[in-house]
Amino acid sequence: MKHFMIRYEFKDGTTEEWHREIGRFIKAIDGDPELKGRISYRVLKIRDGGSYFHLAGAADEDAQKTLQSREFFRNYQAMTRKVAGGEVTVTPIEWVDQTA
Repeated sequence: MKHFMIRYEFKDGTTEEWHREIGRFIKAIDGDPELKGRISYRVLKIRDGGSYFHLAGAADEDAQKTLQSREFFRNYQAMTRKVAGGEVTVTPIEWVDQTA
C-alpha cells in the first residue's frame, strides 16, 4: 500500500464549506465501485488552528491512477490548492505500525 500526507494551512474560504467539500470527496471515493476499499482517506485539523493534514492510501498503483483519472479528484485537488492559497505539500510516507 502507498501512503501520502498532504499538508497545508487553510487560507481562503469558510471552514464549514471546506468540510462539506471534504465530505463530498470522501463519499465520491466510497461510491466509486473501482475505488471503494482500495483508497483510504482521512482528514485531520489542528484543533485551534488552520493546519490540515490529509492521510491518503492507495492499495496499489492502479488504484492511485484510477483515482487520479476521476473528475471529482481533479476538482478536489484544485479546490485544495485554492483553500491553501496555492501552498500544498504532498509527501510519500511509510506506515510503521498501528492499532488493530
